[in-house]
Amino acid sequence: MKKSSRKSAPVHPCGYTADNTPEGIRRDIEGKLFCMVGKFPEVATRNNYYLATAYAVRDRLLQHWVRTAKTYFEKASRTVVYLSAEFLIGPQLGRNLINLGIYDQTAAALRAMGQNLDDLIEQEEEPGLGNGGLGRLAACYMESLATLQIPTIGYGIRYEFGIFDQVIQDGRQVEISDRWLRLGYPWEITHPEVTYEVKLGGYTEPFTDADGRYAVRWVPNRIVLGTPCDTLMQGHGVSTVNMLRLWKAEAHESFNFEAFNTGDYYGAVHQKVVSENITKVLYPNDEPVAGKQLRLEQQYFFVSCALRDMIRIHLQRAKSLENFHRKYAVQLNDTHPAIGVAELMRLLVDEHAMDWEPAWEITRQTFAYTNHTLLPEALEQWPLPLFRRVLPRHLEIIFEINRRFLAEVAARYPGDPDRLARMSLIGEHGEKTVRMAHLACVGSSAINGVAALHTDLLKQTLLRDFYDLWPEKFSNKTNGVTPRRFLVLANPGLTRLISARLGHDDWMRDLDHLRGLEPHATDPEFQEAWRRVKHANKEKLAALIRQTTGITVDPASLFDVQVKRIHEYKRQHLNLLRVVSLYQRLKQNPDLKVTPRTVIFGGKAAPGYFMAKLIIRLINGVAGVVNADPDVRDRLKVVFFPDFNVKNSHHIYPAADLSEQISTAGMEASGTGNMKFAMNGALTIGTLDGANVEIRDEVGAENFFLFGLTAPEVAECKRQGYHPQHLLGDNPELRAALDLIGSGAFSGGDRGLFQPVIRALLDRDDYLLCADFAPYVEAQTRVAEVYRDPAAWTRMSILNTARMGKFSSDRAIREYCRDIWHVDPVPVA
Repeated sequence: MKKSSRKSAPVHPCGYTADNTPEGIRRDIEGKLFCMVGKFPEVATRNNYYLATAYAVRDRLLQHWVRTAKTYFEKASRTVVYLSAEFLIGPQLGRNLINLGIYDQTAAALRAMGQNLDDLIEQEEEPGLGNGGLGRLAACYMESLATLQIPTIGYGIRYEFGIFDQVIQDGRQVEISDRWLRLGYPWEITHPEVTYEVKLGGYTEPFTDADGRYAVRWVPNRIVLGTPCDTLMQGHGVSTVNMLRLWKAEAHESFNFEAFNTGDYYGAVHQKVVSENITKVLYPNDEPVAGKQLRLEQQYFFVSCALRDMIRIHLQRAKSLENFHRKYAVQLNDTHPAIGVAELMRLLVDEHAMDWEPAWEITRQTFAYTNHTLLPEALEQWPLPLFRRVLPRHLEIIFEINRRFLAEVAARYPGDPDRLARMSLIGEHGEKTVRMAHLACVGSSAINGVAALHTDLLKQTLLRDFYDLWPEKFSNKTNGVTPRRFLVLANPGLTRLISARLGHDDWMRDLDHLRGLEPHATDPEFQEAWRRVKHANKEKLAALIRQTTGITVDPASLFDVQVKRIHEYKRQHLNLLRVVSLYQRLKQNPDLKVTPRTVIFGGKAAPGYFMAKLIIRLINGVAGVVNADPDVRDRLKVVFFPDFNVKNSHHIYPAADLSEQISTAGMEASGTGNMKFAMNGALTIGTLDGANVEIRDEVGAENFFLFGLTAPEVAECKRQGYHPQHLLGDNPELRAALDLIGSGAFSGGDRGLFQPVIRALLDRDDYLLCADFAPYVEAQTRVAEVYRDPAAWTRMSILNTARMGKFSSDRAIREYCRDIWHVDPVPVA
């Protein structure tokens, strides 16, 4: 047969080549563009190239994951389980390239295809699966657990719509739905073959089982299916890949043919809509009863799916659940997953016919609880009628746990009914409630705070009774952040400079190596290189600010940054009052010499938090006036950077000169933004609150701008009776700033708009802004003086970065492994 003379068509390699050279990666991306995205280069969009690149990277993760899973299975490894209602994991492409060690090769491969890696990283939609520090901490810990080769599963919720996107319109925050899935999410692997039925509502009925045991049957009025969606967490410089499993709610029967055929088209899909609502949105408004119910259903849904998944995995090798607590160490990330204590008891007692006593011992040895707040109102409590309506069997179990627990307390502290009332799992004051923090404390073998001060205050105040009863349960585990994302990925210029000066990049996995920079802190050549990196980062942020807000800022000015969730205790309005005061001085003396300063705010306010949203409006009102006033002459600019999230933080942290950590002492549990700023060489102005205390201890008091009342002083001030108006007579600058705001100067002449902010300060001042205002202004004066001395400022900046080893999430995870989880690394070949 005569052979055809035509050339054969090019073959597109759809498979993974295991070739990490630029050429090999290029072939893989081309293959994914063809086989997974269905495009050829001439018509492919930026998003098509992003998806193709992500799929090529995911193939490498999958190869590591299969090896990891097989290793864990063969070794029956003890496994950490991290239960969290939030995982704010951020964009994945850049992080995975860094951790796989193929960032530069992939950039070269894309250049050969006419694409820019930075553009593709910016193209990626960020999954807004968290509200702030809680979810971001969970993501940092998942990355560190993989880096340290600790067998781990993270369980959470796959919200269809995450934390809202923030748009500023006429100075107001406007919430836009976070459609993070709309362009495709290549990192997710769904497993519809692994689903669990989750019961809700209904009633319980006692019966006698086949062995003659008293048992309880839960008869639900609703059943929802949980389907897992997995995202792979690659460790840095290792083959270990752990699994983040997020649960999606689906209807047990998604379409009712009978209703459809009778013309009831809405009724035909009613069950689908109601069921999928459970994972529709992050944190529904829980002011109305329906919102509270949905929030409770969300928490129970993911915890139930997680525990049943853990049981399934355990029984793949074990014959019973008697060693369940030896297989798993489960960390409750705050109170959201605390219902897991009652659910594991239900699963062991009701579904696996275990007696109460061994089931309770397994449960208590399985769980550990991290507390993240000192605010009593932030500790979840569910109204008893609502809890009974949604989880009737769990309420019975909680009643029994409480009965036995209070008997233990009464035996330890006889004749102390007040203590019994304080420690009960059921709140009896006013409306009866289920106290989830108490359930977590009673049902866990360990309880920890997240900063030294926070843990001490927990022992002295919020959880004092539990500490008195079980002091051995309590420990501190100061939070940490991953340097791979917040330094290596976010600040490549500084990363290259550090590695060149140290002569290695081992510091990426052991941040204590940064101490090697200390001898170079006064080296003029190194200082100049450090300043060049900072200035380049500031130029990039200035360009982004102009693009995003239309405001032009000077990169040579001091970038003074406060980006975090908007809340009165975080005191963005203290910062703003100082800005207004400085503005007034510039107006009174247009020739006043000051250090040019760009004050950058960012952060989201909860949609129902009126005061926080009003503070955002006030910031934008001040910015509009200050930035347009010719008397200021670029010596002061004010910016509200919209939609602060992980992605935007990559631009902001590296560019900051000054980090504002000014919460009222004793209010912030830890904070992690303070760590990210300092890691990137920003100096901190702050109170002795949260992890600020330890940051100051590490970097040195001389490299930290301290001001304000301490936590004991705040408590004493309130105990004696605090009257903010009495302070105004001694502080004319504060009085004048409040008067200017009240005059309508920043609200288009509307004198009433910002009166709620002013009245809150003058009538109550719950967070002691008036008391801390003068010390804060004085500290800012010191900041300005030091900034005018580049050598001194740069030395302090270098030392801040050099002394941040303690605040790596790797250190925190090592402490959890040693003190709480009792788990060892399992290397993967």
